[in-house]
Amino acid sequence: MGGFSIEEAQPVLTHVPYGIAMAHNGNLVNYTELAKEVMEKDRRHINSSVDIEVILHIFAHALDHPGSNTDGLSFFDQVCHAVDMVYDRVEGAYSVIGTIMKKGMFVFRDPHGIRPLVKGIRKNDDGTTDHIFASETTMFYSLGFEPAGNVQPGEIIWIEEDGTTHSRKSLDKQFTPCVFEYVYFSRPDCIQNDVSVYRARLRMGQNLAIRWRKHYPDIVPDIVIPAPSTANTAALSFANELGVRYSEGLYKNPFIGRTFIMPGNEERRRSVRYKLVPQEFEIRDKNVLIVDDSIVRGNTSREIVRMVREFGAKKVFFISACPPVRHPCYYGVDIPTRDELTAANKSVEEIKEFMGVDILMYQDIEDLKEAVTRKGDHNIDRPCMACLDGWYVTGDIDEKTMENIETQRTNERAQLL
Repeated sequence: MGGFSIEEAQPVLTHVPYGIAMAHNGNLVNYTELAKEVMEKDRRHINSSVDIEVILHIFAHALDHPGSNTDGLSFFDQVCHAVDMVYDRVEGAYSVIGTIMKKGMFVFRDPHGIRPLVKGIRKNDDGTTDHIFASETTMFYSLGFEPAGNVQPGEIIWIEEDGTTHSRKSLDKQFTPCVFEYVYFSRPDCIQNDVSVYRARLRMGQNLAIRWRKHYPDIVPDIVIPAPSTANTAALSFANELGVRYSEGLYKNPFIGRTFIMPGNEERRRSVRYKLVPQEFEIRDKNVLIVDDSIVRGNTSREIVRMVREFGAKKVFFISACPPVRHPCYYGVDIPTRDELTAANKSVEEIKEFMGVDILMYQDIEDLKEAVTRKGDHNIDRPCMACLDGWYVTGDIDEKTMENIETQRTNERAQLL
């Protein structure tokens, strides 16, 4: 949550006490109430609308006002006490990295581990060790770091300036990492929560093909093409399972960013045409099956179908590796308000007509869960699938909360248009 001006950029900073800087990945459900509390009760000034600043001030206030029950504690214990105050007051998803001037670095993850946070180490020739924390492992190899596992849900890590490392797991709740990391956000070559994203997407495609054969045993497409590039892996597996030729029938311009996170429908529609170019020899006079990672608003998918038809496809089948997205996400994925979600307002048949396809098929929600959790030495209790099934793991999403957050999102988008 937050605006798009330079004032909203991370990291955020406070000078009281010590000098503390923070950055995070996530979204707070109770941001509005906390911001009011921080200003009125804690007497700390909020300079932006980015929700990490609220976490920063709660943490800093706890360090600055430790209370008598913290007398004689080590500085690591004081940091843990401050993080516990965050855990007590903050609702939502957050993976946080921060520094305290002339003291060290701290890292913590929300008790449900909704947003990812991985760690790595690099041994130096002088005997010192460097530490890295990030949302995924993809840059570790190029920077010379070795993966060292995940920051656990509810875990607090403190690294002193001399490299001494401390760790404590403060809370133990149901581990529910976001399923959309595996569907869309993460690069396929990374490991999230001890599960290979690439392998999870292969299994998504495999499960889709089994579902296709069950529902359409007599229909075999001429080619299977992905909506590049997050759907490439699932499409490859789908085609292999069906014994159908896989083709990159849509060429992706690498200089256009993700259309999913663009603020306006018209901007997304134009960007799809800039981003994707159909390859006519792969499409003309064929029954084309398109695999995409998900269908959120439906406008991008509709534009892809229109382009493929313009290049001569006889029939177009459209398959989503993700089940229908029927509910907004309040934990850090920019899945929009309910009014914008096509599956929240239309039946599958209506979406099929809107998109202009001959067959529309979604992944089954249990098949998606199985694809993510089938393999890997993980401790996932269940993925967070609130955008699919409406079950919000933090248990604090009611109709009033939804209305408040959707109003804020609508206002933020209006500033960009």
